Amino acid sequence: MAAELSPQERRDLMYGEHDLSSLAIFSGSFINYGYWFGADPDRPITLAERTESQAEMYRQITARLEPGPGNRLLELGSGLGVGAALVAREIGATVAGLDRSDDQLARAAETNAAALAEPDARLSFHKGSVTDIPWPGGSFDGVYAIEMLQHVDDLAATAREIHRVLKPGGRFATATFFAPQAQEAPLADLLETVESGIDLIRPVGEFVGDLEAAGLTDVEVTSIGEHVWPYMDRWLSQTEFADTWGRNWLRCYENGWIDYYLVTARR
Repeated sequence: MAAELSPQERRDLMYGEHDLSSLAIFSGSFINYGYWFGADPDRPITLAERTESQAEMYRQITARLEPGPGNRLLELGSGLGVGAALVAREIGATVAGLDRSDDQLARAAETNAAALAEPDARLSFHKGSVTDIPWPGGSFDGVYAIEMLQHVDDLAATAREIHRVLKPGGRFATATFFAPQAQEAPLADLLETVESGIDLIRPVGEFVGDLEAAGLTDVEVTSIGEHVWPYMDRWLSQTEFADTWGRNWLRCYENGWIDYYLVTARR
């Protein structure tokens, strides 16, 4: 009998061989649920609108870094790199993407080949772990992560590494889902990725504590669930995943068991 895969092995398979970005849940080579200002309820959401929602998630999060031209930014879990490329292009910052997956790094290199080949390229991709970031201390003006910290087993160690690689006064920002508070909830019964251990749904206050214990200050938490879950559910209803467990994300949000947050902090 084959050995049961560990949660990390499942994550590696999902982002590696299985290429999560290829599913109809996502579009434009992004992998996030999107930030939506609204969508006309009288017509289906278009593919262009779905892609724009994912780009907007990057704009929402990087704006909170207060970046400027010439800043050095680090994206944790950069995937196919289209978000990092968007940030470099729109802000004029130099962006390094960090990912543990060789497959994702290869896809990022292919997807962003033109930008990477520019003589003054402001985009690069690197292999490494968020609990052992391969740069010296004080290397970045900003560090951000979009919809990836739910996959990290040790958020306390990650927070310490974020603090270490930020310059004094540098900012951190992340967007992902947490529980509003510690509580009993049937998440594992409703969400396959929670049942398998791929996604870890921890109280957002626990992560705030990790950031503060690491030495980060001015920690702010903003709920953006109303801009994420209802629209993502509408999009799912239009895809081949209309009758799958993914529709339970909205149910969990409406019951107060999960929410989607922007979390920011300063070194």
